[in-house]
Order: sequence, then structure tokens, then C-alpha cells
Amino acid sequence: MHARASGSVEAAIRELGPWFHNLHLPGGVQTAPHHEYGDFPAFKWRQIAPHIPEGLHGATVLDIGCNAGFYSFELARRGARVTAIDIDPHYLDQARWAAAQYGLQDRIEFRRMQVYEVADLPGRFDWVWLMGVLYHLRHPLLALDLVRRKAADRMVLQTMTMPETEQVHAPPDVGLDERDLLRAQGWPRMAFIEHRLAGDPTNWWAPNDACVLAMLRSSGFSIERQLTHETWICRASGEPDTFVQRELEAILARR
Repeated sequence: MHARASGSVEAAIRELGPWFHNLHLPGGVQTAPHHEYGDFPAFKWRQIAPHIPEGLHGATVLDIGCNAGFYSFELARRGARVTAIDIDPHYLDQARWAAAQYGLQDRIEFRRMQVYEVADLPGRFDWVWLMGVLYHLRHPLLALDLVRRKAADRMVLQTMTMPETEQVHAPPDVGLDERDLLRAQGWPRMAFIEHRLAGDPTNWWAPNDACVLAMLRSSGFSIERQLTHETWICRASGEPDTFVQRELEAILARR
């Protein structure tokens, strides 16, 4: 008998594996109890959760790169209505199955989409969740510009970074004969990964902290606070300049 039809949670977990999210299911069963990162991503959520309102009733959330749905479930439990997207049908199968186990399937809509397709979603979202996605994108600044269009209030962003937390105050203009400034410790920069990092060919970029914050500001976000290492809560507080908006309009028109 098909594992999910048989009612065996353990059998369904095996059938739907491998799992990157260790979900704690009703009854105490876990999907990835021997995860190489520990109780992932629950330990990250424990660091972030105190900064997220307990009551999200009436709020809308866009969870980009939802994987097996851990964050979608936590936010739905707080009352939010969640649109969760991922490009991997394997993860979406896991997430839809797990949502039914939690009884949250009516609060979450799962869709197979890339981040570059978020412009096709109707409306805007009170919260955008962008955890562990940015460094997997060949076009991270374009993604942030597109996400800003869908963000009505706040965004939680986590990204892999270079081990450089210093920041310099960038001048409003740099002369051609002042380009040594671009090599200063703490200048916004990203390392490009041509081949692989940690064995993953989709790890394309490793920005330093200054670069993450500069890109966010450039896309119309302000930084509310740093929650943990490599994790920030941002507010949609401005708009990109006219040149950036025209460029984005041209890209969307081509689509």
C-alpha cells in the first residue's frame, strides 16, 4: 500500500525523503532527527521568533524558498495567511504533506515558482520571508528589486556571507582616481563563486555584511535590526531611484 495512504507517518517520511527541514510532527515524530546541522531550522527560529509578533491574524506572508515549509508553518500558527513558493517539487510535496499533518493546509498556499516570478503574484505581503535564498541566485539584486515590489511592510532576510563584518561609510561619489577606496576593509563587496561552495553548484555569491545592507538600501529597504549572525529584519521604507525602476519595468515588460 502507498505509504501516505496507509496512514504510516514514518513510512511517508521515508518515501518523501531526503529532508532538509527537521519538522517535529504531531506525535513526536521528526523528519530529519539526525540532521548534520542539528535541529534545523528550529534552532534558527528560536533566535528569530521573539522578534516576530505573536499575533499575525490578518497578516499575509510570502515565504520564498519555503523548502519543506518549517517557517510557513510557524507563521501560519501565529495566524498569518501564507503563500509559500519553491522551485523544487520535491520540497513542495514534503510541505503539502506536512501541512496536512499539522492541520494548516487551509492557511497556506504552496506554489512552484522562482523568486523572479513573484511579480506575477497578486497584491502585496505584510511580511516577506527570504531565508537562505539570496546566495543561491545568479541575480541577487534583481531578486531584491522584485521582492521589494511585493513587500508592504517587513522582510526577514538570511544569507550566507563572507567573514567580514566591518563597515565603512561610503561617500556619495567616488572619483576615478579614488578607486583604492573600493578595496578598503568593510567596503560593500561580494565574492563570486564560479564553481562550488560546500559542494553546491548553486552557491553563487558570498557578500560581506556591508554589501548585504547596501543592496537592501538600494532596493528600498531600511534595516530595522540584525536578529542573528547573517539574519536581518528590514522594513519596506523607500523606493528605488527612477533609473532602477525603469530598468525593472523593462525587464518585466520583456517577460
